[in-house]
Amino acid sequence: MENHTMLQYFEWYYPKDGSLWRKVREDAKGLKEMGIDSIWLPPAHKGMEGPESTGYDSYDLYDLGEFDQKGSIATKYGTKEEYLAAVKSAKEAGIQVYVDIVLNHLGGADEHEPVMVRKVNPDNRNEFISEPFEIDAYTKFTYPGRNGKYSEFKWDYQCFTGVDYDARTQETAIYSIQNQYGEGWEDVLDDENGNYDYLMLTDIDFRNPAVREELKRWGKWFHETVGFDGFRLDAIKHMPHTFFNEWLDYLRAELGAELFTVGEYWSPYDLQAMLNYIDATEGRISLFDACLQANFSQASKAGESYDLTTILNGSLVLARPQFAVTLVENHDTQPLQSLEQTVEPWFRAHAYSIILLREAGYPCVFYSDVYGSAYTDKGTDGKDHEVTMLSLPQLPQLLSLRKNKAYGMQRDYFDHPSCIGWTRAGAEEHQGSGIAVVLSNGETGTKHMEIGVQFAGQVFTDHLGHVEGEVTIDENGWGTFPCNAGSVSAWALRD
Repeated sequence: MENHTMLQYFEWYYPKDGSLWRKVREDAKGLKEMGIDSIWLPPAHKGMEGPESTGYDSYDLYDLGEFDQKGSIATKYGTKEEYLAAVKSAKEAGIQVYVDIVLNHLGGADEHEPVMVRKVNPDNRNEFISEPFEIDAYTKFTYPGRNGKYSEFKWDYQCFTGVDYDARTQETAIYSIQNQYGEGWEDVLDDENGNYDYLMLTDIDFRNPAVREELKRWGKWFHETVGFDGFRLDAIKHMPHTFFNEWLDYLRAELGAELFTVGEYWSPYDLQAMLNYIDATEGRISLFDACLQANFSQASKAGESYDLTTILNGSLVLARPQFAVTLVENHDTQPLQSLEQTVEPWFRAHAYSIILLREAGYPCVFYSDVYGSAYTDKGTDGKDHEVTMLSLPQLPQLLSLRKNKAYGMQRDYFDHPSCIGWTRAGAEEHQGSGIAVVLSNGETGTKHMEIGVQFAGQVFTDHLGHVEGEVTIDENGWGTFPCNAGSVSAWALRD
């Protein structure tokens, strides 16, 4: 088996110039050569903010940049034609494409209508704080710009569980819609705020069988139109897991495709919640390892006081490695985002070494660590802040090491709070493979580690270029591998 790596091919602040799909076409071949095997693309459908939308405010799932809706034909990322060409180019380069699916909510309805609701306590959504009363809710999605092409389905209040705005009084609150499918929210696994079904905008009600059938039709149409290889599912902690069990089973059977699926169940300090979701979905869905990402963030901020022997503690990759998609950053953890949980620059090479050079997990590299990013946005203080995220210089070499060297039995040496390491013994089918990795968050250190007698007498060098010199493996297959202070070194056979 060859090691595979995913790339999140966007960041929250990517320019609103319609260029991303064209950039995929330009970059696809080079990304494959770099060691990228799959790319996760942002939502391709039209959002309620049109060309300003990142896609997470879904308006029309069938509009991939084809119809004049919400102020433009193209989305923030380009037109439908450019999107299809981007996917085609990636696949021709040997890269699988995972598409971002946002089904928790819709936004930007075409009309409002009178709807009976009850107001709920935002801190305990199971507590009603009003009797039923009528509001004007933006719940009618008729898509006049598309005029029934691809689907004539029209959404109304019977398709939603809740809204957050009354057009009649211009009041903002959380309103539970009273429809024929039940009073209150759907059953979801997460019990934050009593029930975490409601997240934002107009919340889709999956108890409505017409909704489920429409989303199945849409999923099949989307795949037949685009030809992607898998899914990234947005905001799944706010949705009933039973819907995705049904939806994925239907699509995989209808399309005869594996459709690798990873979900965003963002619970960085609650591993058990993620394990419960994996169990409830019976292994249909992998999850991003939010717990490991939180460990990376904490370690990067704590410096030498962080005990590196605990870096994997409480992580999904340790508990259920076969379901863990590991990451260092994503668009939600970026500076100035609501889930901001950054990894300081000095520690990013450490974190990437852990997700790329160890045997467990499916690593996902972040766009800004490949290309860098610079933007301005408002912080929690209401003021504009300029942010610059530099690309990670060591990333190309780390990707090369993953593709060519990081194979074989793994031996861990997590035996010092400021200096840890591991070795991979190599595999016959990957000639020249085998690696020894050492990380320090404190002083210069060394690790005496076994890599295997098959390397006896052979010379290893630091392929990250941080430590000069050579390490010769002794007759018993052991070597003493150094690492600079606060650095990481990856030792492999001398080129």
